[in-house]
Amino acid sequence: MSIPEQGGPLGLMSLVQWLSPAFPTGAYAYSHGLEQAVAAGDVRDAGGLENWLSDILAWGTGWNDAVLIACAMRGEDLAGLADLARALSGSAERLRETEEQGAAFAAARAALTGEEAVPLPLPLAVARAAAGVGLPRQQVIALYLHAFASNLVSAGVRFIPLGQAAGQKVLAALHPLIGILSERAVDAGRDDLATAAFRADLGAMAHETMDVRIFKT
Repeated sequence: MSIPEQGGPLGLMSLVQWLSPAFPTGAYAYSHGLEQAVAAGDVRDAGGLENWLSDILAWGTGWNDAVLIACAMRGEDLAGLADLARALSGSAERLRETEEQGAAFAAARAALTGEEAVPLPLPLAVARAAAGVGLPRQQVIALYLHAFASNLVSAGVRFIPLGQAAGQKVLAALHPLIGILSERAVDAGRDDLATAAFRADLGAMAHETMDVRIFKT
């Protein structure tokens, strides 16, 4: 029996594996500024976490990462997109977050597949890998955003703190938004890149000067 190399269940399982918490990108060590938001009292409970993450997904890094993935999977120049991704990082920690996770993703996937490790900002590293598994762009974007949100929910569960059930309810509540964003982003281009999550960006900048920190960002 021949096994297809692209698309279908095998391609989906590969993508799910790459985006899972078990894949060694060190995602658990990054809070995307959430640690500062909790310490400052901006996020205090499950409702606050859901609102905070909704804004980051719709108006911040989530949306821009989704657009970058769509552009990369359409075959646009990765080097130029990588420069854009770096320029869109609103602080030194945000830049460190996307570059370190992207490099770790590429290295882990190279160890798994034997392919060359090409360090890129995280969304582009994922897009480069996903281009070879034959999945629709919208599906890749949706799963990427879900993994992004899931990691931040996990950070919130640990640091707010929240119960596991409360954290899962927050993540489930974000599913409709993730579906909408992935549908919008699938045909979006560079002119659609934008950010308006100013409070989150300021929190990420303030995190750099926290005296005691659990997370890298």
